[in-house]
Amino acid sequence: MSFLEYAPAPESRSILNLRDAYGLFIDGEFVDGSGETFATISPADETRIATISTASDADVARAVAAARHAYDKTWSKMSGRDRGKYLFRVARLVQERARELAVAESLDNGKPIKESRDVDVPLVAAWFFYYAGWADKLDYAGLGAGPRALGVAGQVIPWNFPLLMLAWKIAPALAAGNTVVIKPAETTSLSAMIFAEILQQADLPPGVVNIITGAGATGAALVSHPDVDKVAFTGSTGVGRAIAKQVAGSGKKLTLELGGKAANIVFDDAPIEQAIEGIVNGIFFNQGHVCCAGSRLLVQESIHDEVVDRLKTRLTTLRMGDPLDKNTDIGAINSREQLDRIRELSDIGEAEGAERWSAPCEIPDRGFWFAPTIFTNVQASHRIARDEIFGPVLSVLTFRTPAEAIEKANNTPYGLSAGIWSDKGSRILAVADKLRAGVVWANTFNRFDPASPFGGYKESGYGREGGRHGLLAYLKGASA
Repeated sequence: MSFLEYAPAPESRSILNLRDAYGLFIDGEFVDGSGETFATISPADETRIATISTASDADVARAVAAARHAYDKTWSKMSGRDRGKYLFRVARLVQERARELAVAESLDNGKPIKESRDVDVPLVAAWFFYYAGWADKLDYAGLGAGPRALGVAGQVIPWNFPLLMLAWKIAPALAAGNTVVIKPAETTSLSAMIFAEILQQADLPPGVVNIITGAGATGAALVSHPDVDKVAFTGSTGVGRAIAKQVAGSGKKLTLELGGKAANIVFDDAPIEQAIEGIVNGIFFNQGHVCCAGSRLLVQESIHDEVVDRLKTRLTTLRMGDPLDKNTDIGAINSREQLDRIRELSDIGEAEGAERWSAPCEIPDRGFWFAPTIFTNVQASHRIARDEIFGPVLSVLTFRTPAEAIEKANNTPYGLSAGIWSDKGSRILAVADKLRAGVVWANTFNRFDPASPFGGYKESGYGREGGRHGLLAYLKGASA
């Protein structure tokens, strides 16, 4: 069987007008950070993109003070209708600069441009549009008449969806009347800096959103600052656990969206072709850098061989390479540190007796790359079936009955998401009702909508983002 050859179709970097160095964004202006600077690089070839500032403890305090002043003097005094106008303006500017944002995101993160262009950036705009509509309707959010903002929100976001996670955090916080200090991940700060320019374009009042950059110490300083009223964190379970201990007893409101090890359950009556595409989207989208990735595939025993064979055939058609090429399906791993973790856990999977198969790919000489990989003959006790790998690695297990599928799906310390594939609606509803997962997809996977809440159980965190539930996380009860 022959496949079409694809000519290179790279997206041009000329649309970017990047600065050589980026400072912090505090009180509506770019300012120099007082900590050491560091380079943000392209994970596809390890070339330097720009120099980024590190916010010291003093810089963090300055950003929080700016947010507090903006909250007291400007943002909390403004009507919901007027706050909504700013959010609508931000949404429109994101759409106007969509191509630029997509190129920057793929360049800095390593994800394919077609994902940045068709998924990430449109969802960013959708999140701001959605919460702009809520800004003047807080009386109908379910807290009675006159719910109030919390104050200053300190937010820390990860590197897998830098711009989208920024939108998930900032949009509901502003709609509810809070001001924000947000810290992007140190490996993916570029799109946040461009977003700061959008805030300037939108004439957002100074101090309403402040963006500080740096590594873990900067995030810790923000979380522990005494004048922060609300902490929102998306990232690893280990860091989330540490944050929960840090803010315990402080009176700060906290939401955590942490790791996952989602089960993607395929029954013998599933639409197989559709399920194969859902499996691929569930684990190989964004190189598996997805907290809700369907990294555990549970296949009914009678169709195991057929599903695995079809899946392997499908993976041979995926194209790995330049993230800025419009034909690319699998981009670069975000960092060397993450690549080392993926390699380590994959080697452990082989050592534990699972059978490893990797799609035939030409691995580029430079950058951080890992071929899409499937493990079969996986036992529930194997580390690759229990630990979050956060890469393009799929563990395949089997089951015979729905009860066994439910038991295996729930046999994890995580509880963020799950997927069910079946032609029977009654089976889907019955199984979904017994899964301990915050989001359950039926005959699809990795679909998001700003009106739909997202979040997990157990070690996947608590609180919800998106929808009315995501708004409540930034409000306190009615005054009456």
